[in-house]
Amino acid sequence: MPSTPRVRSLARSLAILIVSAAFATSLAAQQPTPEQARELLRNRPDLVQQLREKIGASGLTPDQVRARLRAAGYPENLLDPYLAGADTTQRVRVGNNILEATRNLGIVGGEEYDSLLTQTDSARFVLDSAKADSLSKAEKGLPYFGFDVFRKATTRFQPAASGPVDANYRLGPGDVLVLILTGDVELAHELEITREGFIAIPQVGQLNIANLTLGQLEDLLYARLGRVYSGVRRGSGATTKFSVTVARLRTNQVFVVGDVVRPGSYQVSSAGTALSALYAAGGPSNNGSLRRIEIRRGGKLIDSLDVYDYLLHGDNSHDVRLETGDVVFVPVRASEVKVAGKVVRPAIYELKVSETLRDLLRSAGGFDATALRRRVQIDRILPPASRGAVGRDRVLIDINSDQFNDGFGPPVPMEPGDSVTVFAVGDRRRDVVKVDGSVWVPGLLGFTPGMKLSDAIRLAGGPKPEVYLGSVLVSRLQSDSSRVQLRSALRDSLGAVTDDIALQEDDDITVFSRINFRPERYIAITGAVRKPRRLPFREGMTLRDAVLQANGLTEDAFLGEAEIARLPSEEGRGTGLVATSIRVTLDSTYLFERGPDGRYLGPPGLPAPASGAPEVPLQPYDNVLILRQPDWELQRTVAIVGQVRFPGRYGLKTRTDRLTDLIERAGGLTKEAYPAGIQFIRSANRGGRIGLDLPRILKDSTFRDNLILAGGDSVVIPEYNPVVYVAGAVNSPVAINYVPGQDLEYYVSAAGGYSRKADRHRSYVTQPTGKVESLRRRFLLADHQPRPVAGAVVFVPEKDPTDKKDFASIFGAVAQVLTSVVTIVVVLVRK
Repeated sequence: MPSTPRVRSLARSLAILIVSAAFATSLAAQQPTPEQARELLRNRPDLVQQLREKIGASGLTPDQVRARLRAAGYPENLLDPYLAGADTTQRVRVGNNILEATRNLGIVGGEEYDSLLTQTDSARFVLDSAKADSLSKAEKGLPYFGFDVFRKATTRFQPAASGPVDANYRLGPGDVLVLILTGDVELAHELEITREGFIAIPQVGQLNIANLTLGQLEDLLYARLGRVYSGVRRGSGATTKFSVTVARLRTNQVFVVGDVVRPGSYQVSSAGTALSALYAAGGPSNNGSLRRIEIRRGGKLIDSLDVYDYLLHGDNSHDVRLETGDVVFVPVRASEVKVAGKVVRPAIYELKVSETLRDLLRSAGGFDATALRRRVQIDRILPPASRGAVGRDRVLIDINSDQFNDGFGPPVPMEPGDSVTVFAVGDRRRDVVKVDGSVWVPGLLGFTPGMKLSDAIRLAGGPKPEVYLGSVLVSRLQSDSSRVQLRSALRDSLGAVTDDIALQEDDDITVFSRINFRPERYIAITGAVRKPRRLPFREGMTLRDAVLQANGLTEDAFLGEAEIARLPSEEGRGTGLVATSIRVTLDSTYLFERGPDGRYLGPPGLPAPASGAPEVPLQPYDNVLILRQPDWELQRTVAIVGQVRFPGRYGLKTRTDRLTDLIERAGGLTKEAYPAGIQFIRSANRGGRIGLDLPRILKDSTFRDNLILAGGDSVVIPEYNPVVYVAGAVNSPVAINYVPGQDLEYYVSAAGGYSRKADRHRSYVTQPTGKVESLRRRFLLADHQPRPVAGAVVFVPEKDPTDKKDFASIFGAVAQVLTSVVTIVVVLVRK
């Protein structure tokens, strides 16, 4: 079929839509996700570490930092992520506000501030590998043992920045010494070791002390000082004594590499050890080893550190002191084993090749008090050589051994990936009996051979006063786990029994209470009381007691009489009665809220005098109704404000007061009043604003809009407002001068016309009276256009994006109708 211009136009439009959608999709694909955008705004972890070191070097305690922040007007927890004790695995951002706060507190200087600010503005945060590692199974279940030591900001591994140091400390270039002589000579010298390893002592000369320990230096000083100062000698005969200390330590550059959180080069104190460097690098990652950390110097392995020795036994003998150029290497963890259940430290542990189940349980702290020390279960992944062809690659191994009772169990070899479970002891207790019910201390009791029923009741505190003497039940467990019922009875409420049954282990004893068999007796009180409720019945209870427990009578209570609905007698039930009605006399003595002079404090009503009404005893299940005074109520008030002579809140005189009566009592309208703009609001039953035609009411008081007033009504008479407000989906929402006779379309055009989102078919006008007039569309006739008056509001709503028409269905239905009509017409023509 040849293409028409209309078809070609439709095709072009469809092609444009497809290209636009493809472009929008491509553009959206180029936009970063919210998570990617957040990651791009984070800073490098080395900036965070620098800031933590600056705060730590300031000497301020965390409390002092918070106090200074509070005094400077900052949130006191602003720097908490950078203080000692903070979690270093948390990714935090060093923003400009953080740097500004540290500068104002004097923690960083001007140049340091500028440097950090430049790095913050130009850098992007590379994801902290420690946090990435934490997304592994350590977060999903058991923690990795030992890693939390390196994840907290602490000073535990930081060596002292200044002396003293031990006699084994090896001296080197950059160390600063202090030499003090006392006795015959009083001198003090500060001596810095030069790059060549020398110190120069006045009058003594130059000494080469590089690589000497502090103890070896003392030996050298005895020899060299003794040549100049004769009093310097060893022993008690010395008349000149000296002491040498390290005043300031040098720093060494070491390298921490391998599977660590932040591998790289670090400046550590010359007193620093392998643990110091490892902590500076954030510790091993969750893939790194804690059991064989290598310390290399000059390309040779000088020692190997097992962190478990330090954490479990306090042994730091292999934590060697580092020198410049040393490399701390953390290899990949070779083997890991889980320990769960009743051990002191459930966790994931790293095992050496030679270690066994006994070593694993020792690392986990051993069994806790609730552990079942007869059996441990191992869930093992079989080695590749032992796996079958059917896919069963796991096996459960139960270790039953008496060695669990005495220590940490047998030396069973472990395999990588083993999961060890230590079970708890069972909940079932032995040598117990149970007493429940009407005793003072119900619960479990220890069973002893020869124990009888009376002994158990006595140990349970004895029976309560309301105990039921007729029966005591004993449920006994049989060897086949079934139970048999035994019974006895109490002679009195002191615990003596008629049949003192010999008890056995696991017997359940039930002592009953008469209260459990007693029906719940009550009375109900409703009507003119402050708290209608159901009350438990008590023998001797009266109507006055019930009124007191209902918090007394309300102001509208009728004190002539009350009604009590009571259960009928047995004879009455036979006749079909369900209740009998009794009228009883009340008087003013039921009004309890009185002043010191005995005068009733409530509102004036119809209180009956103190006629000496008798006390009315109640019976179980009575329903008491306190009647209300006929036609009694507190006064109703309405408010009228605005352009009336005497605005205010008026009390209604009658139940038939109307709007015109209220306006008349308010002195009528002022000259500035605009009756057509009246706002009448009814609060009763959420009536809201009601549209009234006040000008017509003032002309004809019998007009239907002259409403009878209700308590809580509000009336506002405004001044004349010669504008019409246009709001909603128009191009320029604005107030427009009122033009008499103009319709809705006029004011919409004056406001710039309908906007692109306007739903013009649902436009409406709220007249100043509150009446709402909508635009009405009429088929084949002119539309009905509401005509706003002064003070009205024209509102154009927006289209509902969810209200989408299915044009395909509409066109299909129209096509079917047209086809049917054409068919009928053809048939009729042929006839």
